[in-house]
Amino acid sequence: MPLSQTEENYLKTMYTLANDNNELNVSELSKRLSVSTPTANSMVKNLHDKNLVIYEKYKPIILSKTGLIQAAYIVRKHRLTEMYLVEKMGFGWEFVHEIAEQMEHIQSPLFFDKMDELLGYPTVDPHGSPIPDRQGKVIEPNYKQLSDCEKGDVVEFCALKQSGIEFLNFLNSRELSLGLLLTVKRIESFDKSMVIAYENHPLETFSFSVCKQLLVLKIE
Repeated sequence: MPLSQTEENYLKTMYTLANDNNELNVSELSKRLSVSTPTANSMVKNLHDKNLVIYEKYKPIILSKTGLIQAAYIVRKHRLTEMYLVEKMGFGWEFVHEIAEQMEHIQSPLFFDKMDELLGYPTVDPHGSPIPDRQGKVIEPNYKQLSDCEKGDVVEFCALKQSGIEFLNFLNSRELSLGLLLTVKRIESFDKSMVIAYENHPLETFSFSVCKQLLVLKIE
């Protein structure tokens, strides 16, 4: 039975919040969705009745195997759409989330399979987040936060921990995009801010909070 858009939104949010054991609690779910705890509880019970989650009072919510596959597929549709909007339609990475939020509810596997084919079967979206495959499997890259790097490190900027529009506009203003090589020139002892060099920017200072959001891969 097809799920409602609200049910799909809950499943997708659970997927992004769940820990390595596919567990989460209802309070963080309600906070993320900006709904009351009783409202979230009611939907969780509904999803439990559909065998998409395992729910027991006073215990963590667990995504069932079926629920995990369904949630990963919704995420897959969202991230494929974001990549298509950037790669094929020329949208900036700051504009694609809201459009993808609407398109992820299209119930046509053929549509998204063709999108995947036209894109050349990408493994990540425009923000560097992994795209689940058709079976719901995800390859999690072994990235580290830029804030964990040391002076002299040369790293590739690969992904973002969060991709809110204000943050993306900030990165645009600094001409900072995925794939750039970053060199850590200096780390300020008083606030852990970093002075970074990259293409056309010999010295740029980023706060510790910004550096925590940038996921990188060290260049050997």
